[in-house]
Amino acid sequence: MTNVTVKALNQLRVVGITEGISYVFLLVIAMPLKYMFDYPILVKYTGWAHGILFVLYIAAVFKVTFLAKWSFARTFKYLVASLIPLATFFLDKELKNEADSIAKNNLSPNTVSLEDIKV
Repeated sequence: MTNVTVKALNQLRVVGITEGISYVFLLVIAMPLKYMFDYPILVKYTGWAHGILFVLYIAAVFKVTFLAKWSFARTFKYLVASLIPLATFFLDKELKNEADSIAKNNLSPNTVSLEDIKV
């Protein structure tokens, strides 16, 4: 179970960073090109890719919530982060520290204390 949880945390990290990059690209590059230069094609494809990554991110959050027995508040924090540009980048460090702590101490996720997680 521990290896599965660490793997799920790492999957969430990858999807979170990728989703964050697609969101920033959509907001900073594709949308300005659409509205300032009448070039909508990037919004079409970037928006499509971001939509898929967004759904994958939500699924990954719920997978980790189930495996790591996250609280409602923590799950909510990660769900809200998907709506705020750059937020998934800031939460990545927390996920990395939790995965490293579980792997290092070979602990089940619900026994990890706050002292074990470096923020």
